[in-house]
Amino acid sequence: MLLELPKHNVNTDTVTIYKQLAKSNRALAELKGYSATIPNQYILINAMTLNEAKDSSAIEQIITTHDDLYQAMSKDKVRDAATKEVLNYRHALWEGYQYILKRDIITTALIEHIQRIIENSRTGIRKVPGTAIKNVTTDEIIYTPPQSELEIRDLLADLEQYINLDDGTDPLIKLALIHYQFEAIHPFYEGNATLRLQQKTA
Repeated sequence: MLLELPKHNVNTDTVTIYKQLAKSNRALAELKGYSATIPNQYILINAMTLNEAKDSSAIEQIITTHDDLYQAMSKDKVRDAATKEVLNYRHALWEGYQYILKRDIITTALIEHIQRIIENSRTGIRKVPGTAIKNVTTDEIIYTPPQSELEIRDLLADLEQYINLDDGTDPLIKLALIHYQFEAIHPFYEGNATLRLQQKTA
């Protein structure tokens, strides 16, 4: 069972999506070609994960710079809280990447493990009801995600099956649907950047 957001009917079989899909696949092919010329491709992967960690954290008003990050990476202790959190994010991305390389599977347990690294917390899956996504200006409820831990875990189990099922869907389209589903389930108190922008807990 995949979760549907109210008033959102997603049709991936459109001309607009397929045009964008063609552009995206061409760009990825070019990137793959360029990366093949680099002696150590892990340099590129490391740079990409660091940039992703920095930009995603900025969405949640956790601001740092590349200079701060590179300096912090050469030190044993990091005092700046924002820089430390971005480095946690980078570490979590790298752990997930290494896990998938070895096991070729994404599990709910892996998702929970990654979230623990990002937040440096063992709070885990939401257990307390009351979370609602609201308009920060009008206080209007935009969306109410699943409330009980049992329902959240059931939906994550379904999502886990969907992620690892080879159903012939183009990987880029499937990735977008997975992201959509994960945000809709909203499984954690923290670490749901897109939805957290407008979250207020009742």
